[in-house]
Amino acid sequence: MQFGIERFLQDPALRAPLAGRRVALLAHPASVTRELTHSLDALAALPDVRLSAAFGPQHGLRGDKQDNMVESPDFTDPVLGVPVFSLYGEVRRPTDAMMDTFDVLLVDLQDLGCRIYTFITTLRYVLEAAATHGKAVWVLDRPNPAGRPVEGTLLRPGWESFVGAGPMPMRHGMTMGELGHWFIAQLKLDLEYRVIAMDGWLPDAGPGFGWPVDRTWVNPSPNAANLWMARAYAGTVMLEGTTLSEGRGTTRPLELFGAPGLDTTRLLADMQRIAPQWLAGCRLRPCWFEPTFHKHAGQLCAGVQIHVEDPLHYDHGAFQPWRLQALAFKALRAQAPDYPLWRDFPYEYETDRLAIDLINGGPALREWVDNPATSAADLDAIAQPDEAAWREARQPYVIY
Repeated sequence: MQFGIERFLQDPALRAPLAGRRVALLAHPASVTRELTHSLDALAALPDVRLSAAFGPQHGLRGDKQDNMVESPDFTDPVLGVPVFSLYGEVRRPTDAMMDTFDVLLVDLQDLGCRIYTFITTLRYVLEAAATHGKAVWVLDRPNPAGRPVEGTLLRPGWESFVGAGPMPMRHGMTMGELGHWFIAQLKLDLEYRVIAMDGWLPDAGPGFGWPVDRTWVNPSPNAANLWMARAYAGTVMLEGTTLSEGRGTTRPLELFGAPGLDTTRLLADMQRIAPQWLAGCRLRPCWFEPTFHKHAGQLCAGVQIHVEDPLHYDHGAFQPWRLQALAFKALRAQAPDYPLWRDFPYEYETDRLAIDLINGGPALREWVDNPATSAADLDAIAQPDEAAWREARQPYVIY
């Protein structure tokens, strides 16, 4: 198969509309070709593309920034001599001066298929800016490694943030190119928008179920280390709103969780008791880990690792990472009702709302966890109508 960048590089007809126009690129470390050439270098080598600027999202064009709220500066590329603007530094939205540096913005970002992954929000912001300034946006499309499944509640009105770009569920099942079409319709934007589509992407085909496993994985952000993380991320990302470690400071971040003093034997037993149907599609393994940085650094944590690597353990259609992680929170409440689970700290520059609520686009999941009278059926009753509504809402914009 071919990603959008490869079709764009190989077919001069796709590039013909760029004649005489200044071109910028929004990219990160995973913006590479099959041969692992970075898209910025590949575009700069094209004689018919006038490269005038580049942009980097959260974690930077180089992907060197480790954590949330660690900003990247603007700089000038030392080889190409073009300005590289940070959209996660002094600004989140491109400024007028930034917009003046190009006519067409090419977006080549590898996403993880999760609403909270901020590259989606950056796509929205550049689309809005392009509509205001009369610029064009083309998305060089890439796979959604989590595939087509949908899971989670829709973001509620008033809960928009940098980790919540619009009323979609946590696991949206769309590509960046498809999401661009949805944003334009949702926000009623008027601009030139094109998707350079992939050729041969089969999101329902195993063993990758979204990711072509014959392709090299390059981290799109420092803690997105592999396909297994991408599969679990729509659930494990919620750990960022808790006092539990999500495995930052280990070699398997966002594939495991834990904290000092947890009784993982009881935790897993309570998860099985509360909602055994939400444990399907994966294998959970008790483990121990000691983060070298971030939460509980230098402390021995009792934890659980979510295994979705092996086809023996992974069932793409059955795995529900959002419900699985919610279930772990619910089981912890059963084990220790007063456990200080929810982390109260600034999250993505928001200071007046709990991080777990920002992550979920509303308080419903936290309220479900904290109420000892609620059951698995109660969370399903909230989420299932939203999931069905999203499947219908996204359908006009599905390309593949």
